[in-house]
Amino acid sequence: MEFLLLLGTPVAGALVLGWLGARRFAPELNALFSLVTFAAACALTARVVAHGKVLVAHEQFFIDPFNVFLVTLTAFVGLTTALFSRPYMRVEMTHGRLSPGRLRLYHAMYQLFTFTMLLALTTNNIGLLWVAMEGATLSTVLLVTLYRTPASLEAGWKYFILCGVGIAQALFGTILIYFAAEKVVGGEGVTALLWTHLDAVKTLLEPRVMSIAFVFLLVGYGTKVGLAPLHNWLPDAHAEGPTPISAVLSGLLLNVALYAVMRCKVLVEGSLGTQLPSNMLMGFGLVSVVLASFFLWRQRDIKRLFAYSSVEHMGIITFAFGMGGPVANFAALLHMTVHSLTKSAIFFTVGHAAQKAGSQLMDQIRGLITLSPTIGWGLMLGSLAIIGMPPFGVFAAEFLILTTAMKQQPWATPILLLALGVAFAAVFGRVQPMVFGETTAKRLPHPPALLPVFVHLAIVLMLGLYVPPYLADWYRQAAIMIGGH
Repeated sequence: MEFLLLLGTPVAGALVLGWLGARRFAPELNALFSLVTFAAACALTARVVAHGKVLVAHEQFFIDPFNVFLVTLTAFVGLTTALFSRPYMRVEMTHGRLSPGRLRLYHAMYQLFTFTMLLALTTNNIGLLWVAMEGATLSTVLLVTLYRTPASLEAGWKYFILCGVGIAQALFGTILIYFAAEKVVGGEGVTALLWTHLDAVKTLLEPRVMSIAFVFLLVGYGTKVGLAPLHNWLPDAHAEGPTPISAVLSGLLLNVALYAVMRCKVLVEGSLGTQLPSNMLMGFGLVSVVLASFFLWRQRDIKRLFAYSSVEHMGIITFAFGMGGPVANFAALLHMTVHSLTKSAIFFTVGHAAQKAGSQLMDQIRGLITLSPTIGWGLMLGSLAIIGMPPFGVFAAEFLILTTAMKQQPWATPILLLALGVAFAAVFGRVQPMVFGETTAKRLPHPPALLPVFVHLAIVLMLGLYVPPYLADWYRQAAIMIGGH
């Protein structure tokens, strides 16, 4: 029942909002559907905690400790983003950037995007996983191009082409896994694509075929993760799309794509019995961290700045998963959580700041602490959290990753420290004058409702000081399940 509600609610939401999405009450309806989805995710989580792994619909879907916390995180950020988008999209309508038809498209595609992410996380079929990732691409292309400006259309086209090519690579990798599995699992067709079946026989799969498959899968899904040098779509899509979409792209879609990579890594590493997949993840992760850190210095657009920050953090997480082992995997899962919460909170504040200034250029945004203390403090605290200042959760996760790297990969530690230092200086140097700089603009008469921002940051602060036992158990079980040397 909980599972049907989890996937059925966003589908129903997409259909209903495709009809009523331009009405005055549509933003509240969008938030209501997201609330029901979150409630279903919580109920499903409680069921998994009580009974362990759950298989649904003739083993076509499954929930285990690895994906259950991502399902809950996705539903939670989807809910808070829907709440944030209520006042934000109404202001966009007032400014004439949206028509009723585009607002209907936004609400319907938002629910469809939520459905595709949840489908990708819960499916047991790696073929259906690919379909869900392709569906996420198509729905977000329509959201990125919502404003229909030349820049947004260019960004949407670049996103469609690059991610389309990437997802085609992932399809070929999936076909290769099926080719290797069919001889072992049997000729029942779809059975050879079930992850649980493949995991049980992974040591029997043909190593050469699986190694080639992983290259295509990593390049394919890695494009959607935003790993360098496959990241070119990400800054444009974040900068030109509506801010709520920037929040869910950065906070959720990148996680889902990395989840797909890790599911494939478990199979391939079990087949090869070597560290080739781990070494590839470490290589891509380290390149992403270094490249994104230096690109941060060149940015003038606030949303592009934090888009490159997402590339940096996904690189850190990918590197940690590449190191493997219970501590590094635990740290990577914690980092996925706090990055999602922090980055979405930052985009919430950035959206309101850009609306007030009438520009996304950082040089034209000044004195936010004077204009609106809620926006100013939200952006400052979010920025301090994302650059790894203690006691926020990002610091705890990065500290675990760095200390593990000192033991397992000491050669990489100075590179990581240099990149993190460069990123710290770049982000703090840009945000500080935006928040505390001089301004002649008038104070906002009605401060924006930024409750989702401070809820997110409060959770990130808590996770930096204390990880609840049930959450720590999820992370530990998932870290062991992912494995690694």
